Amino acid sequence: MSEVTTAPGTTSGEAPKGHPQRWLILGVICLAQLTVLLDNTVLNVAIPSLTEELGAASSDIQWMINAYSLVQSGLLLSAGSAADRYGRKKLLIAGLALFGLGSLAAGFAHSAGQLIAARAGMGVGGALLLTTTLAVVMQIFTPEDRPKAIGIWSAVSALGFATGPLLGGFMLNHFWWGAIFLVNLPVAALGLVAVVALVPESKNPHGDRPDLLGALLSTLGMASLVFAIISGPEHGWTSPRVLVPAAFALAVLAGFAYWESRIPYPMLDLHFFRNRRFTGAVAGAVLIAFGMGGALFLLTQHLQFVLGYGALEAGLRTAPLALTVVALNFTGLSAKWTTKLGAPVSIALGMVLMSAGLVSIALLARYGYVGTLLGLLLIGAGTAVASPAMAYAVMSAIPPTKAGVGAGLNGTVAEFGNGLGVAVLGAILNSRFAALIPFAATSLPKTLESAHSAAERRRVMDAFSSGLTASQLVGAVAVLLGGLLAAALLRKAERMDSEAVVADQALP
Repeated sequence: MSEVTTAPGTTSGEAPKGHPQRWLILGVICLAQLTVLLDNTVLNVAIPSLTEELGAASSDIQWMINAYSLVQSGLLLSAGSAADRYGRKKLLIAGLALFGLGSLAAGFAHSAGQLIAARAGMGVGGALLLTTTLAVVMQIFTPEDRPKAIGIWSAVSALGFATGPLLGGFMLNHFWWGAIFLVNLPVAALGLVAVVALVPESKNPHGDRPDLLGALLSTLGMASLVFAIISGPEHGWTSPRVLVPAAFALAVLAGFAYWESRIPYPMLDLHFFRNRRFTGAVAGAVLIAFGMGGALFLLTQHLQFVLGYGALEAGLRTAPLALTVVALNFTGLSAKWTTKLGAPVSIALGMVLMSAGLVSIALLARYGYVGTLLGLLLIGAGTAVASPAMAYAVMSAIPPTKAGVGAGLNGTVAEFGNGLGVAVLGAILNSRFAALIPFAATSLPKTLESAHSAAERRRVMDAFSSGLTASQLVGAVAVLLGGLLAAALLRKAERMDSEAVVADQALP
């Protein structure tokens, strides 16, 4: 395949036609992406099996889960920059190969240490895949087709997040724990063959020099920040385990920003943040992930601890959210709405729907599953409308030659927002719970164990429900305000662009 720097089939002066097999290529890269996203959540249901068969301690289990997300989130920007420089197809192939090899090693791991190392290797492959898939979408589709293509890409993200526990539960009911990793192998192999045969190569034609120090600083800074956020709920936000990596992350990221502003070929051009469209889209993307991540974290606890569902039952009852996103994006309805309404209105509408869904769950879920279902459908509809519009706004505000960096930033923002949502809303839940129950322990089950009567247990459950309600309402307000802010910034950017065009046309 020949290399391309613009839409395939396009030469100077022609209208972009898009790659002739672009929809087939989209299917291939979405399949690869789905596998990566499944592994963000699939391991949670295997914890009892891993504890028993590998003799894993609680700290081992934590690292098995976190090694994947830490490495992946830390490398997203660097992976996107490398894809732009060395070729997005090459890095997509490398990502599939590393992910497949990591899955093979994880499936046959004989100790906790081996599984942690294999998960870290899978995280490297996952970072390469998540950045290159979106970058390739931007290269092979015309501007007219991109909203629908990004909508499908976003729907796969929601599907992977929601179906991980379901797939994991099914596999563990029929096979041994290693099967949850080995199922990735045929997908990775199929993806490799299809990418080699179908995906065109594309990269930055200017051949910017590699920003090795920027890559190192961004990786260390983001990994440390995510580690601090992950550690907070368990160890306390004022513990050294949180404060030390958080301070290190802030210092390193400040150094990264300074370095990027000084060098001629930065990995992340900080001038992008002067673009109101870019800034608005990034702010909105953080708050979408904040609302989604925090809401699902709280909802899972509500379904299991308050309503008494098992893990698999709770997973099934959250499925309507993902199914709504998939239905609206695969049918192209959300793309049509975005095209008709424009990005600012679409983002505002989506965030309003998400906020209403959080309010529904907060106020109606206590009366049964119907209120929860209504909230899930509203959040799903809001995500289906706002998330693709936001991703498209981020990517369209960045030059095509930096598509990999844009995809990496989009993924980094999502990881950060998700972690922040869990951290902040979880902290509100815990503080409200502790304020109402003087003898509250580190978790609801332990607090219930220390209750001495049925009345005390009822009081504990009421306090926990109150904490859930408070945290979900805070999440709803944050999502609503974020949506309005992002929409306002995007609307102002569009108005300024229109005025600039009119001014140019008025010149002799």
